[in-house]
Amino acid sequence: MTIQSWLKFIYLGVVWGATFLWIKIGLEELTPITFTALRLSVALTGLLILLLITRPRLPRLANGWDFLVLGIFNIALPFLLITWSEQHVTSGMAAILNSTAPLFTMLLAQIFVQDDRITLPKAIGLLAGFSGVVVLVSDELGAAMTGERWGQLGVLAASLSYAVAIIFARRRTFDLAPVVQALGQNFFANLTVWGLAIGLEGSLTLPRLPMTWLAILWLGIMATCIGTVLYYGLLKEVGPTRTTLVTYLFPLVGVILGVVFLQETLDWRVLLGGGLIISGVAIVNSRIHLRRIPTEAGQNE
Repeated sequence: MTIQSWLKFIYLGVVWGATFLWIKIGLEELTPITFTALRLSVALTGLLILLLITRPRLPRLANGWDFLVLGIFNIALPFLLITWSEQHVTSGMAAILNSTAPLFTMLLAQIFVQDDRITLPKAIGLLAGFSGVVVLVSDELGAAMTGERWGQLGVLAASLSYAVAIIFARRRTFDLAPVVQALGQNFFANLTVWGLAIGLEGSLTLPRLPMTWLAILWLGIMATCIGTVLYYGLLKEVGPTRTTLVTYLFPLVGVILGVVFLQETLDWRVLLGGGLIISGVAIVNSRIHLRRIPTEAGQNE
């Protein structure tokens, strides 16, 4: 990857890795649907400002259906699933389970994306990264498999939804500017989530605590507005499998935040798991090519 792509990758890993903590903070005062709706409204405002500044080529009317699908599967459904699930699982566990998105994406890409084929180095990198996630939280995984099953399944369903969305976006909206892709789907996500908020929760309850507002602003501007634009820019540059590898950094970021701000213990799992995650990301994004036998010379990777 280029330096610019790596900067996008690191930004997404750090900012999105911290979202699970901010969701926990927001849920202390608000319900999952209202919290998600407010977050999306802030993001939509920021994206409209970016659109006015950058003035990219606008989409065709037919792209409305594409944005509807992405608004549901890339924003509304996974956001609601993860936010709801964090009522039942820890923020660290949510980050861990969300890091399975590259595995779902890798499998779907073999069917729907012709130029993002799995290779042996990619497979090794994915396995190394997933092994790092397991090592990183090996003690927590055993304890969490008791009364939190529905929450875990909710985050896994969100990861599958992200994988479906990124494959769909690669096939249907690849030629659009990242800010247009982000704004179009965010618009329909707002309609969906606000419809659920009004229909299921009735009157809107605004937060009173400053930390709740800070969580909404962080998630709306840093994570959803800026993060989604960078995400689609990275998708154009490196493809869906490498792009979703950013989720492998979520558990690592969560552990580091815990050590720095919550004085959590730094043990061997952090060192070994973090090393495997970083190694997996490096391997998948490397330019390693295995030598092929002559009979396969004409095949694509």
